[in-house]
Amino acid sequence: MQMRPQIQLQAVIKALSDVVLPAIDPDNKLAIEQGKLSIGLLALLAQQLPVQFQFDCDELARLIATAGTLATDAQGGAGTQAAVAALNEATLVAGRCLDAARSSPADVEAQVRALRVATGTLISEVHRDGDAACQPKIQQTVLAMSKEQLLRDRSMMLMQGWEPDPKAVPPLAELLAR
Repeated sequence: MQMRPQIQLQAVIKALSDVVLPAIDPDNKLAIEQGKLSIGLLALLAQQLPVQFQFDCDELARLIATAGTLATDAQGGAGTQAAVAALNEATLVAGRCLDAARSSPADVEAQVRALRVATGTLISEVHRDGDAACQPKIQQTVLAMSKEQLLRDRSMMLMQGWEPDPKAVPPLAELLAR
């Protein structure tokens, strides 16, 4: 079970290239063509996925800059002025959004990994030389967090078909909204 889309895409591309495509009847040109197109699309997705967020932020920044110029240059009657006011409001909201997006998904993932390491180190040290009284509390905290994370992991991978009772796992959107 792998949750990172980049690794999932690589695994699917490899399986399609190494196993599925060679197994297609060589006389079935359409199936071979569609297999190659599918592999190509997955390869494109694998290339675009890591930069999609940055791409969107870049576009948003350029739209904000363009909106500022347009709002300054636009002259006209009540309709134009109302549109300028609406554009200024939308630009203000977009600017706040862009400011909030300064951390990239890669930054968040790196911090998740760093916090996992620091958390693991603390847990190891508490059980090595920590006060015995705090050890059960540390264990309870870690187990509670792990239980919640495992539930989210299982929900995220639900479509892979590993769950014996899929209906027992809440939808990911519901878990993330908590």
